[in-house]
Amino acid sequence: MKRLMTGNEAVAYGAVRAGVKMASGYPGTPSTGALEFLLKQKLPETHVEWSTNEKVALEIAAGVAWGGHRALCTMKMSGINVAYDSLISIAYSGFDGALVIYVADDPGASAGMCEQDSRGFALISDMPMFEPATVAEAYEFTYLAFELSQTIKGPVFVRLVTAIANSYGQVELATPEPVSQADAILERNIERFTKAGAKIGMDQHQDLINRLAASEVWMREKGLNELILAAKSGGLGVVSNGIVNAYLDEAFEWLAPYNVKRSDISILKMRASHPVPELELKQLLGHCSKVVVLEELEPQIERFLYVIAQRMRYTGDIIGKIDGTLSRIGEYGVKQVVSGIAAGLGLTLAPELFSDAIHADEIAAARPITVCAGCPHRGTYMGINSALKKLKLKKSEVMVTGDIGCTILGMNPPFNTIWNEISMGASVSLAQGFVYAGVKTPVIATIGDSTFFHGGMPGLINAIQHDVNMTLIIMDNRWTAMTGMQVNPGTPEEYQREANGNLDLVNLVQNMGVKQFYVVDPFNQEETVAAIQEALTLTGVKVIIARQECAIQSRRFNGAKGVMRVNPEKCTNCKVCLMVTGCLALGLGDGVITVDPALCYGCGLCATVCKFNALELEVLR
Repeated sequence: MKRLMTGNEAVAYGAVRAGVKMASGYPGTPSTGALEFLLKQKLPETHVEWSTNEKVALEIAAGVAWGGHRALCTMKMSGINVAYDSLISIAYSGFDGALVIYVADDPGASAGMCEQDSRGFALISDMPMFEPATVAEAYEFTYLAFELSQTIKGPVFVRLVTAIANSYGQVELATPEPVSQADAILERNIERFTKAGAKIGMDQHQDLINRLAASEVWMREKGLNELILAAKSGGLGVVSNGIVNAYLDEAFEWLAPYNVKRSDISILKMRASHPVPELELKQLLGHCSKVVVLEELEPQIERFLYVIAQRMRYTGDIIGKIDGTLSRIGEYGVKQVVSGIAAGLGLTLAPELFSDAIHADEIAAARPITVCAGCPHRGTYMGINSALKKLKLKKSEVMVTGDIGCTILGMNPPFNTIWNEISMGASVSLAQGFVYAGVKTPVIATIGDSTFFHGGMPGLINAIQHDVNMTLIIMDNRWTAMTGMQVNPGTPEEYQREANGNLDLVNLVQNMGVKQFYVVDPFNQEETVAAIQEALTLTGVKVIIARQECAIQSRRFNGAKGVMRVNPEKCTNCKVCLMVTGCLALGLGDGVITVDPALCYGCGLCATVCKFNALELEVLR
């Protein structure tokens, strides 16, 4: 049966085909769609969950694999950083089940994070990594990853990039294997499952290295890395990897006017970046006088090729990133592949060849990203700015640290409130660093509820222990909103999959020992500004929870609160409501401000800044 699906869904289908017993993860673009799809399937014999963070998700999945069953763990590239502390230990120990780690990288940084190349984690962990080039391969390779994991008794990566994770393709689906109903394995084996002693650690390290070697043999037997040598030796060789494989056919079509024939070029298509297929790379070097390496981001395969070439005393040229021909930045497309092959052939391409390949950012109008209409975070940003103004403090003098998620959008106009971001939960600890650096003005940390559960709690515990003079504002919209409104521990219980799934953030923070504590409604500006203003005048740790549900979710389940109406007789078209709130529902009309009722949520924040009472709320519920 053929079905149209995304790369993320293909990973999910591949796991189902493999009879996955449990799937866990933490939402993060571009990987979110895989676990989200599994959750929607309501698989009766497979447990699926959004975990508190990636480390927790991986540890749960490892427990399933140690118990002898098959598990999937999903995350974006940044999540590997969080999970790695446990991942390397899990890789050392291995298991009798199977564990596949799906990670999605983002060349081009379209999701607003670092262009991290997760292949490096496979390298330093001695773990195999599959790299599909198409949606169909994402399905097939996920299934094969489970097979390999079970065979070598160790974890296996499946790496996608944004262009595959979010694109659509036809996939021929096979009949799923049944989910194992066998009893969990309880193996009491200190030498395998602890690191208590140098010999244990070194023995496990050797086991890990042996598993990687075994995976190279397994991949060769499966024919995963495809080598096609040109009939005539001494010509150009091309090594391509992952998504770049998908662009080769089109690249040769572009090069046809230059009399470039694919049959004259030797090609090694790598479907797994680690372990590198040393035998095939040696064969390619022995056949070609020049080799071009085409891989996104870091020159990982290229470095291996240099080592192999040196050992072979290869005298030809290796063309790629190390010699400066190709870039380590951004995603690869046909243009980069054509340029690389042309460099290997010594061709000068006509400037007009890429004239149609205009990047969107060259023609798009500048438009800062802002929060949705009705987003409660708007009220929090406005509250911070108003409180600073009332205290006669300049925004340029008050450090407001930011965190990952919707909350970081306070860095953009019209708020210009947030100064920085690092990683999940880092805003809380970073703020403490500014206090110790000697900042005299108030220091404020902002963080979302899901991010606080994920990584912010240790920072707050540290601040409480050391009685740091800072104010933490937790912007609680009850959902993991930035990645698509997934549940988190604080999401209302009626939306949780498990009974008693809700964790009260207010009780949690108070029970952590915070004595100076406030709960405010960010739509109530008077209350919010007063709480922030008071907190900034106190010493020690202060925590403010700005609580109001995500407007998208609230509207989805309950409808809009109301709609704002403009009284044209009172509106002076001063545009203060637009400039202060930046709300997407507000617009410019014929001499008056307009409100788009399709976007307006009825939060009323625009009315709080209108000195002429020209904006009035029509209550709908």
